[in-house]
Amino acid sequence: MPSPQAVDEHFMMLAMREAEKARAAGEVPCGCVIVKDNRVIARGWNQVEALKDATAHAEMLALTAAEAAVGDWRLEGCTVYVTKEPCPMCAGAMVHCRPDRVVFGIRDPKGGACGGWIHLLDSNPPLNHKCECVGGVLGDACLEQFQSFFRAARAAAKLRKQQLREQETSKDDTAD
Repeated sequence: MPSPQAVDEHFMMLAMREAEKARAAGEVPCGCVIVKDNRVIARGWNQVEALKDATAHAEMLALTAAEAAVGDWRLEGCTVYVTKEPCPMCAGAMVHCRPDRVVFGIRDPKGGACGGWIHLLDSNPPLNHKCECVGGVLGDACLEQFQSFFRAARAAAKLRKQQLREQETSKDDTAD
């Protein structure tokens, strides 16, 4: 029987595959899978740009799919695997959906809501649900996925800027 760490790493690799779908579509590479009884019941990847919807985070899409899969809005007995620490919106949705665990790769000290910036899934007594949060699972691999996406995006933006300058220069040369 595999160790709990090996199980978490296996499902995080599946979440990373979802993140790759997002990257291939030009979206921020965040991916999510939701597991119940060691079986993936839902998948999601960021689709904010494609759907023109600020709420189309990987977690939100996967939560909706998981609710449909179990036939209930309560996701008790489920574990959410996501490549980046959930934001306050996604963590708030998780409070209401009630998964047992949230496992993430990259910590987000500026906007994470599982202990990075705030901890919505554990430390708020007025909320009706607490769930275990485990961070840093395959964190280096998830971080590289994010960093390579943003490196490529910056390089593409720099190239576009350079091409615009060259076009302006050639227009000036032909105008003379």
